[in-house]
Amino acid sequence: MVGVERPPRRREDPVESTAASQHGYIHRKDDYLKRLRRIEGQARGLQRMVEDEKYCIDILTQVSAMTKALQSVALGLLEEHMAHCVVQAAQTGGREADDKVREASEAIARLVRS
Repeated sequence: MVGVERPPRRREDPVESTAASQHGYIHRKDDYLKRLRRIEGQARGLQRMVEDEKYCIDILTQVSAMTKALQSVALGLLEEHMAHCVVQAAQTGGREADDKVREASEAIARLVRS
């Protein structure tokens, strides 16, 4: 609704791993950065399209392409998180495992809603 501010959502801090480890995506960091730079270029292209008053459907087509690219990055990061961080926490067990599963479930829910 216009003019109505929602109160900020309360969000717990991300779960920090107790094990000395790297993030699961680290071995593909360069690939993710390359893809994110491409998406950044798409965003600049969208800005130019609007500035140049391009046809609405052409802009929407590019928005769709950019959205798909972002979703692809998100799914890749989620897969890396599940395969590395969640599995590692599950092997450790206890509260950390429960927290990592909850954190992953919340991330999946956010992706589904987007």
